[in-house]
Amino acid sequence: MQIEVVKSKIHRVTVTGADLNYIGSITIDEVLLEASNIIEGEKVNIVNINNGERFETYAIKGAKNSGEITLNGPAARKVHKGDVIIIMSYARMDFEKAKTFKPWLVFPNEKDNSLT
Repeated sequence: MQIEVVKSKIHRVTVTGADLNYIGSITIDEVLLEASNIIEGEKVNIVNINNGERFETYAIKGAKNSGEITLNGPAARKVHKGDVIIIMSYARMDFEKAKTFKPWLVFPNEKDNSLT
């Protein structure tokens, strides 16, 4: 049996921008992508703590150490600059393996989205 479990989570980052005219996706600082083991193009779920919105998009790499968290395209309508969000991705795996799997959990500084 296969089940879906949390693979990666970036907990409570602050949105730095919303670009309605971009093609789509969420731009995430490269440092946060690496720390959370999320790859460019990976499907992610976004939860907006400020307004309760929940939606899916895909990740693209932002500049390293920029702190950038920008929602692009239609997703930009679901956030405002300064909102706090949670970014999650999931993986399917064997039920027994899932029992011992440890996800990548990242808790950045909400003020500048850094890991320090």
